Amino acid sequence: MLVRNAADASSRHHSLRELGLNTSSNPIISLNEFTYKKGIEIYGEKEPAEYVYQVKSGAVRSYKLLSDGRRQIGAFHLVGDIFGLENGSEHRFTTEAIVDTTVRLVKRQSLELVAEGDAMVARNLLSMTANNLQHAEDHMLLLGRKTSLERVAAFLLEMDTRLTAAGILALPMSRRDIADYLGLTLETVSRALSRLHDLGILGFIGNTQRQIMLLDRHQLAALDDLQN
Repeated sequence: MLVRNAADASSRHHSLRELGLNTSSNPIISLNEFTYKKGIEIYGEKEPAEYVYQVKSGAVRSYKLLSDGRRQIGAFHLVGDIFGLENGSEHRFTTEAIVDTTVRLVKRQSLELVAEGDAMVARNLLSMTANNLQHAEDHMLLLGRKTSLERVAAFLLEMDTRLTAAGILALPMSRRDIADYLGLTLETVSRALSRLHDLGILGFIGNTQRQIMLLDRHQLAALDDLQN
């Protein structure tokens, strides 16, 4: 599962704190690092959930293919994010590298063994699971209630809290990715972004228009609040 698509693998010992898992005993655990090229699958839906992952660099998308062939993206995992935590024994989504991406991998069984003897790690894992559930619920509400402009506004606000550096929102994902995340067509996303640009809410930097400057966060938040 791991080695079929990965390159530049290395195994090192790390503190669990490097995964954002606070612990009273601070155990050292073995992590593997793999680099995946843009568009390469990290794991597939229904594959055994044997590892937990953290994005070290790059970005990852989690998605399902619907019965009619459409793709529904459930989440974007950015630097520092942990993903692959499952309630069951199998992965519920397929994940791919959006750009060239390096991830850390730790065996799920190793984490569970540490959590059995360390209440802080157990609470950390429970908190991560709860955060994933909250994101899934928020995403469901977004898909079910908001207009296209409101969905795009909500997406930009989400990315603003997770990506912005030096006032620039550098999106690793394409507009097609955004459309599949928001349940919209590519054309609808492009029209919404153009509308926000015309309203003076955002500005584009560069030819790819993946670097965005948010010029009026208050007005953007007002759009997102319309149906909240």
